[in-house]
This record gives sequence, structure tokens and C-alpha cells, in this order.
Amino acid sequence: MTFLDALDDPVLEPLPGEVRLWPATRVQALFAAGVHPGPITDTLSTRLGIPVADIEMQQVEDRAWEREWLRDFHPMRFGERLWVCPWHERISDAEAAVIVGLDPGLAFGTGTHPTTALCLEWLDAHIGGAERVIDYGCGSGILAIAAVKLGGAHAHCFDIDPQALLATGENARANAVGSQITICPSTQALPADVEVLVANILSAPLRQLARSFATRVHPGGHVVLAGLLEQEAGDVTQAYRPWFDMSSFGDREGWVGLSGRRRIRIRRN
Repeated sequence: MTFLDALDDPVLEPLPGEVRLWPATRVQALFAAGVHPGPITDTLSTRLGIPVADIEMQQVEDRAWEREWLRDFHPMRFGERLWVCPWHERISDAEAAVIVGLDPGLAFGTGTHPTTALCLEWLDAHIGGAERVIDYGCGSGILAIAAVKLGGAHAHCFDIDPQALLATGENARANAVGSQITICPSTQALPADVEVLVANILSAPLRQLARSFATRVHPGGHVVLAGLLEQEAGDVTQAYRPWFDMSSFGDREGWVGLSGRRRIRIRRN
């Protein structure tokens, strides 16, 4: 059974185990072949309190469903060097490319969402000098894997969803960078003094984490923030200004990416 948005009311990043429904929710369910639709529609109508006319039934041909969801996922380029490529496809100019192999999975992050794309483009333009990276809210691990493959020295990954941590570890090993990526089960395990901290989450936690992020970024290092809408960029920028020189580095489909350079404090005698 799948819950879908019946209108256009986005629900962004529910907590692990949380089932957050839309104001108007469409329920989609699959039943075994040969089941008669009459009793099903009658039961659903009674249990859900909706007219039978609002319940749509259709025959679905049996297919290799595990491959169906890969049909529309093709190699994507971000910036000059970086590609995200499903494992079943190849890139023609592979020698000049930095390739992250990834298939869609249970954890968020394949590069198709504008916020992920913005972060990948920033990494492509700025990583390459053995940087130490924190990927906060790692999802599939795509940003951490990309950072390491682009030339970063090591990435530490954290997410509030245990499924994301499992997916990140599996994807890192599949991309042969498992030794350069550390999975952190809690924020206490994250290092301090890194050159880059990237967080593709939501605006509210981004604001709340500003001071914490500042303690983990080396003076002169960068924080990269995404997951915020255009109207939220100002408040997030204000939250980070005590420690970072902030600016927008891109926007896409109403989403904005912010980056900030950690100020170097000069001790006065």
C-alpha cells in the first residue's frame, strides 16, 4: 500500500517511522491476481467511509517490478567532472569523468532533486584538495561519496534515519570508497575542524544547527546548505552570519543553495 498526494501539498522529509499524510491523500494498493473487485470496493467503501464511485480499480500486468523503477533513471552530469550513473548504464567518456554509481533506493538522494543537484554542483566546483568533509543528513551517501571521489580525503556521515546510514555504507562500499567514509551513529561521533560541512536537510533544523556547525568547520572552511526554499534563504543566512560569510551559490525550481566561509578570528594582544 502506498500513500500519495492527491492534490499538490508537499510533505518534506518526515521523521523516521513517521507517516505524515497530506490534507488530501490518495491510497494506492495492489491485490493478488484473481481477486474479485466487488467485495474489495464494498469493504473499502464501508471501512473508509467513501463512495464506491471514488474507488478506482484497474488490471495491472505482471512485470519485473524491481527493474521498472530504474527505467527513467539515467546518467546525470553535475558541473564539469561529476556524473551520477545507475549501475546498469555506462558513460561514454568515462576516463575524463568522476562517476558515482548509484541506484534509487530506500534512502533519499540520487541527484534528481534540485537540492541534491545544487550540492553536487558545488562539490564539483570546490572539492579536490584532500578536504575532510561532514555530510550531515547523508541520505543515500551521494554527497559524501561524490566528495571523496572528487579528491576529498575523508567524509564523515550522519543521518537521523538508520536506513540512511545503512544505505550510505552499502553505497560507499559499492563505489570502492568504504575506507574513506565513516558512518557516525550520533552527532557526538562527528569530527571537528573539517574543511567542508554539507547539509541538505530543511530550513528549520539548518537554523537550529548553525552554532553546532560553526564548531565543526575549520577557520577558512566552508558550510554548504541546501533543502531550503527561496523565501527561507534570508532567515537561514541570518542564523549563520555570526560565524560565516554567507552567499547564495545557486537556485533551481524554487530551491536555493547557500554556502559560507568560516571566518578566521584574529587574536589581538
